[in-house]
Amino acid sequence: MGREWEHMATVEECRAALEKLVEHFKEISAEDRAKHVVERRLACRISDLGVTFYGRIHRDGLDPFKEVAPEDGRPAEVKLTLSSEDLISMVNGDLDMGRALLGGRVKIDASLGDLLRLRRLL
Repeated sequence: MGREWEHMATVEECRAALEKLVEHFKEISAEDRAKHVVERRLACRISDLGVTFYGRIHRDGLDPFKEVAPEDGRPAEVKLTLSSEDLISMVNGDLDMGRALLGGRVKIDASLGDLLRLRRLL
C-alpha cells in the first residue's frame, strides 16, 4: 500500500528537524548516553532532495548536522537514507523508526551493534 500523496519538505525544514533531534539528544541522561553511545560519524541522506547532512554522535550528545562532509575524509559509520517527509515525521514522533525500517521507508547502513544502540536512543 503506497502513500497516495507525498509532500516534499525543503532543505531548511530538514535542517530544522535535525536541529530538533540534536536538542532531543541533550535531554537523554548522561547515564543512558554512557551506556548506549559510542562515538560515531553520521551521514543522513535525504533521498528526495539529493542532500546529505553530516553529524557526529558521542557521549556528550549529538553535534549539529552540516551539509559539508568532515574534512578528515573518513566515511560515516552510520548512514541513514530517507525522504524529507519521513525525516520530519520521525523527529516529530509521528513515524516509528522500527516500522519505517521494516517498511523500507528508512535505510540504515551500520553495524548491528550500532543499530541496536540507535534503537535504544530514538
